[in-house]
Amino acid sequence: MKLISFVIPCYRSSQTICSVVSEISSLFSKNYKNKYDYEIILVNDASPDDTLDKIKEICHINKKVKGINLAKNFGQHSALMAGFRFITGEYVVCLDDDGQTPANQVFELINAIEEGYDVVYAQYQEKRHSLFRNIGSRINDFMARILINKPKELYLSSYFACRAYVIKEMIKYDNAYPYMMGLVLRTTINITNVKVVHRERINGESGYTLKSLLALWLNGFTNFSVKPLRIASLVGAILFIISMVFSIVLFLRKIFEPTIQMGYTSIMLTMILFGSIQLLSIGLLGEYIGRIFICINKSPQYVIKEVINSEEVIENDEIRKAI
Repeated sequence: MKLISFVIPCYRSSQTICSVVSEISSLFSKNYKNKYDYEIILVNDASPDDTLDKIKEICHINKKVKGINLAKNFGQHSALMAGFRFITGEYVVCLDDDGQTPANQVFELINAIEEGYDVVYAQYQEKRHSLFRNIGSRINDFMARILINKPKELYLSSYFACRAYVIKEMIKYDNAYPYMMGLVLRTTINITNVKVVHRERINGESGYTLKSLLALWLNGFTNFSVKPLRIASLVGAILFIISMVFSIVLFLRKIFEPTIQMGYTSIMLTMILFGSIQLLSIGLLGEYIGRIFICINKSPQYVIKEVINSEEVIENDEIRKAI
């Protein structure tokens, strides 16, 4: 019997997580109990509501559920990395805590894994996110194609299934800024999509804000690619050539027509343009250097405060020894 590990990061999901877990457990008890078994790993990302209490209740009722409580909010991708440390299944499934990712279609992903793929991403026929999230997803997809070489036809989402070896390779990454897309794409290219339905949210709103989306993009595009630096260098080289040509033109005009007054406006605009490009490039370089500094200082991906596994509660020191 094959074991499937479900990893679910939880944040402000006290109203939804019970129904998500119930859907998974009922799916196995009705249709697949003779072929597959499951475990669920719920990671509380320091949610300010009573999500942790709900997780403890679920763990007490269902012994196949493990709860992980992080010491502070580290973000969705760090929460996933924390959950990955505790998987024991042959296959791993990651999905959201809000009920929008259809757990009842998980075996469409698993079937594709058993056909030979290493990673299978759910592709939504119609996304039920807000306009803001949809625009952000499109920008993220475009940037991923340019900066981390994501295949154009590949659709990436937070709902995916993979083989355990992929996860074991991913958790070797100990940088403070994990990025799921980058970690998956550098581990394997044997990836496909399966179309599923994207549901309406059961309750509440998305935890992603513009600030958190920008932070996520920075994680991916500065930790897994040097292309931003190369683009900055290319832009600098192009502008240098343009400025040289412009300077030669102005110099020749001044020689052949000494009475021409040099344009104050054009000079100021040129200075502002070059100054802006320089500041942008310095800022980008500073972002890379800052992240190197943080990595050297061993900033953690996550800090586990406790692990709840039915009646068992493991405190910090025991967790560190186990890991």
